[in-house]
Amino acid sequence: MNLSDVKKKIEASSTVAVVEEVFKKIEETHDLNAYISTCKDRALKAAAATDERHRNGKSLSVLDGIPIAVKDNMCIEGIKTTCASRILENFVSPYTATAVAKLEAAGAIVVGKTNMDEFAMGSSNETSYFGKVLNPLAKDRVPGGSSGGSAVAVASETVALALGSDTGGSIRQPAACTGTVGIKPTYGRVSRYGLVAYASSLDQIGAFSSSVKDLVPVLDFMCGQDARDNTTVARSAANFGKHIGEGIKGKVIGLPREYYAEGLDKKCREAIEAALGKLEKEGAILKEVSLPSIRYAIESYYIIATAEASSNLSRFDGIRYTHRSKEAKNLMETYAMSRGEGFGSEVKLRILLGNYVLSSGFYDAYYVQAQKVRRIITEDFDKAFLECDVIASPAMPGLPQPLGKCEEDHLSMVLSDLYTVSVNLAGLPGLVQPCNKLDGCSIGLQWIGKSFDEATLLNIGDAAEQVF
Repeated sequence: MNLSDVKKKIEASSTVAVVEEVFKKIEETHDLNAYISTCKDRALKAAAATDERHRNGKSLSVLDGIPIAVKDNMCIEGIKTTCASRILENFVSPYTATAVAKLEAAGAIVVGKTNMDEFAMGSSNETSYFGKVLNPLAKDRVPGGSSGGSAVAVASETVALALGSDTGGSIRQPAACTGTVGIKPTYGRVSRYGLVAYASSLDQIGAFSSSVKDLVPVLDFMCGQDARDNTTVARSAANFGKHIGEGIKGKVIGLPREYYAEGLDKKCREAIEAALGKLEKEGAILKEVSLPSIRYAIESYYIIATAEASSNLSRFDGIRYTHRSKEAKNLMETYAMSRGEGFGSEVKLRILLGNYVLSSGFYDAYYVQAQKVRRIITEDFDKAFLECDVIASPAMPGLPQPLGKCEEDHLSMVLSDLYTVSVNLAGLPGLVQPCNKLDGCSIGLQWIGKSFDEATLLNIGDAAEQVF
């Protein structure tokens, strides 16, 4: 289901009828567990207002009346924001995240908050307090994480668009697993105000859709500088689709030799190479490039991300708006027991690791060194982009993991981030789209672009979509 399909339905009936259909579809796909909460009354009220605007010829934008889903780590006034954690199970946000507010101002209608790995920590969507999300393409395999609920909401056609957040691949991996299209914009493109932080220097809000073109209006309205987030950049946020239609002929696609080596499943590599071969026949130029420091990306990412997470999650202490232990008898027990009961095992593990690398005696040895590696990785990308327009890589080392494997083998979950974390370390834009199929599963191809060059990524992705 794409935007065009939704618009035709609205024109043929009404926005209210379309929104009603969305909630019926959500109920029919309830077994996938894609949503933590829905907001039917709020959505129907917005839909009625949209129909009134349409009758008066005052449509707000191309997104006016389009139902969307939002990952449950983005605040929306009057709606629960749980981050899929017990510690925030009953938290109702008093304000709305800037990214969501901008889309609602354009007429988009939020129908629900989607399931996720707890506090966005995980790559399989199995760490949620509210249960696992199932992959509609293969229910015995994970849908990817941490934005698995948003990916499944699009893949199961409850909505055409959904928002997610990406810290180390949390949009791009679920897109690869579910056969959807997902984009992580350049760091600083989208305001993080109202996004519950995991790792502040890595987090970025992005979106899912079923086609590349449908991402264009989302970025057009969602991106831009925000006075409430001083990491946003003062760059034009309009016309992300300006290059769509230019095609792929003559474009130089960089293939990092480090990404097509040990660690990548042989059959997946063959499927990706077959897809790239089709693009070469259409006039694309494939060129090998090198990212020599990329082998340190996983280590540096997990040091930086967990360090920032341990700091960001210290505010959830059982005192103000979070879960409070009923067994605690004093202040220290309130802190310890509330956090112990409220956080899941994956979150606790990352908090402990973060505290360790920031502790006296280890800060310079680990955290400072990781930041130095981050700079070197960024420089490697800069050098590679001197030779190519975009970089093409796998999105994952293999097919989506079987359900339960990541819980039994934690390292397998960590290594699933192999091809995505470097993009966040360098702050670059990344887009994943389905390029082939293998054993009933979708194979995702990742496009990595130059800073603030999402327009080129979208053109390449659109041209590739037509070929695939």
